[in-house]
Amino acid sequence: MTDSNRRPLAVFDLDNTLADTAHRQRFLECRPRDWDAFFATAPEDPSLAEGIALVHASAQECEIVYLTGRPERCRRDTLDWLAAQGLPEGPVHMRGDADRRPARYTKLAILRRLARTREIRVLVDDDELVCADARRAGFTVVHARWTAPSGELKAAQQREGRT
Repeated sequence: MTDSNRRPLAVFDLDNTLADTAHRQRFLECRPRDWDAFFATAPEDPSLAEGIALVHASAQECEIVYLTGRPERCRRDTLDWLAAQGLPEGPVHMRGDADRRPARYTKLAILRRLARTREIRVLVDDDELVCADARRAGFTVVHARWTAPSGELKAAQQREGRT
């Protein structure tokens, strides 16, 4: 049952939705992938104007929630990055450090859990499989298409359960 006294939720992904990861892609192109470097350079991500504007617009009517496939060990850097962008505070749901399930499963499970007690107005994510599964589950989705798709990041999100 939802709590009608609270604002609905707007749920935002981070990588390639709010944060431009293009400068980090090189760490996924080598074999083996350099995950430590990939995540260590996340604080240097430029923001994506389209995503940032959508967060601020959504915050007028919704509580903002961040839902990322980044591992929990990146929490401090992630919180610092969000604050540096002037983004609204909100809970940040992250993948457990040992969780290697595809993003489409981890994110949908969290969305369903959130929806048990709150209305979810929208999910904004760049991952086409996350978006498709969320739509099939009945969520309203904005597919963030404001960056060039990365095959390496897609593999990381879906096959390797890394981001």
